[in-house]
Amino acid sequence: MARERARELRRNSTDAERKLWACLRAKRLGGYKFRRQYPVGQYVVDFVCVDRGLVVEVDGDQHADQAGYDLERTLFLEGENLEVLRFSNREVLTELANVEQAIWVALTSLSPTLPQRGRGSDIGEGA
Repeated sequence: MARERARELRRNSTDAERKLWACLRAKRLGGYKFRRQYPVGQYVVDFVCVDRGLVVEVDGDQHADQAGYDLERTLFLEGENLEVLRFSNREVLTELANVEQAIWVALTSLSPTLPQRGRGSDIGEGA
């Protein structure tokens, strides 16, 4: 089910997601490989660098009304040993250089550890 949802989200990306993906795809940011609309457990994250354990979420206006859901999701992802960065659509569209810099800082400050399989980790399962 998550795989189908991920495919649908890739087909229907927002302008902000497309703009950020243009910066992250094909190892364009410091040689780090990112995946987009990637299943992690029951969730689909916007972007993830699996090797560094970094999730990047791009939030639209609807996220103001779903703070509880976003917190639950973030706690789950952190429980999977993933760091979560959140940016608004506006930030990506108008301050892309600052967003890229924040992602770079996070990438270079994280230790290169993958989530532990067999400890309940569902990262990428079924993908």
